Amino acid sequence: MTGRSRSTLGRRAVTGYVPGVFDLFHIGHLNILRRARIHCDHLIAGVVSDEVALAQKGRRPVVGERERLEIVAAMRVVDAVHLETTTDKLTTWTEVGFDVVFKGDDWKGTPKWTHLEREFASRGVRVVYLPYTPVTSSTERRELTR
Repeated sequence: MTGRSRSTLGRRAVTGYVPGVFDLFHIGHLNILRRARIHCDHLIAGVVSDEVALAQKGRRPVVGERERLEIVAAMRVVDAVHLETTTDKLTTWTEVGFDVVFKGDDWKGTPKWTHLEREFASRGVRVVYLPYTPVTSSTERRELTR
């Protein structure tokens, strides 16, 4: 994990976590990071590894994991980055130790995240859904290049 930290004045700092592939970085990525930053003191961006992206989406990202890590780490709103090498978000939580996880609201109500909400709640972790930016996506951009 790499990054910066911010001080908190006499209270326990809240660590937030935003997982994502962050391929072909676009305004939707920036929006979720900015929105998450408002809700925590220390923001960690989980950049999904090339292998995990392949397992989850059936294809590798256009931009490799090392470059994606560097791009996301350079964002002012991000304090640290973590390379996600597993599809198991609970294992990631054990590795990183966040208090709140942020996802786009397009994931709200899905079987996977409904289950994760219960699992995280039992560990004292909140799941916060942030507005999805529908105007752009890496999948759409990938299709345009074909």
